[in-house]
Amino acid sequence: MTRSRRVLKWIGIVLGGLVAVLAVAFAVLYVAGGAKFNKAYTVPVESITVPTDAAAVQRGEHLAVINICTRCHGQDLSGNLDFDIPGLVTIPTPNLTAGAGGIGSSYTDADWVRAIRHGVGHDGRGLFIMPSQAFHFLSDEDLGAVIAYVRSRPAVDNPLPPRSIGPLGRVMGAVGMFPPPAAEQIDQSGPRPAAPPRGVTAAYGGYLTRTCTECHGANLNGAPFGPPGQQVPTPNLTRGGELGGWSEQDFFTTMRTGLTPKGHQLDQEMPWPYYGQMTDDELRAIWLYLQSLPALNPGG
Repeated sequence: MTRSRRVLKWIGIVLGGLVAVLAVAFAVLYVAGGAKFNKAYTVPVESITVPTDAAAVQRGEHLAVINICTRCHGQDLSGNLDFDIPGLVTIPTPNLTAGAGGIGSSYTDADWVRAIRHGVGHDGRGLFIMPSQAFHFLSDEDLGAVIAYVRSRPAVDNPLPPRSIGPLGRVMGAVGMFPPPAAEQIDQSGPRPAAPPRGVTAAYGGYLTRTCTECHGANLNGAPFGPPGQQVPTPNLTRGGELGGWSEQDFFTTMRTGLTPKGHQLDQEMPWPYYGQMTDDELRAIWLYLQSLPALNPGG
């Protein structure tokens, strides 16, 4: 055998070995990603009272709007398929009504509590996209009102495809390219913080901003937002950011119109049309809370 043939032989062996290693690695990540995507959780489920009176249902509707439930599940709560990347991952936003394809007819009160407060579905799997880490802080009264509102909605037929993940999606999930489900972002064993009473107070404003932390970070001073490699920082909502020069009226106007004092129109990624439906007292409470925060440097 000539030297050149021996070299080619060894190159072939090395390349073959690399292909085998990559195949094994892909298989391992494929299995790990699938297990992560379909992992089941056992969480404690609190027993709460779900009211049926009109005032509670109306309160639940208000909460569903300002907590952007209707943005994700639709105005009629029939769900949608916004998060669908063919060949990669399909995560439908469920139809919450009792219509065809909906979960409303099969979910018990405990199922609703488990899903909303703990981020775990009826089948025990962790919910993706669902921001239960924010809803975990809802008081029993508010959570009961939300469930009452959902139960009161008319049945809408809207069958959606099941949640699924493709081979590449499994690998991406295994290496952490997808955010973890809400169930893993919640301290399921620890006591939940007591909700403050409703009122124009900084404490109640902090309670109302739990969903804001999903994009603006735990300290509300901004955080990376967007898909990996395309992330941009969200605004710093403390006095260390642009809001440091705003008045209360500036804040109200921006939340109600989406237009900042500098004439910048907020992007639709910021769900101001929903937050803008808060009452004056709720917005004042949030303003007091934001003003009470230390002036932090941007965190994004």
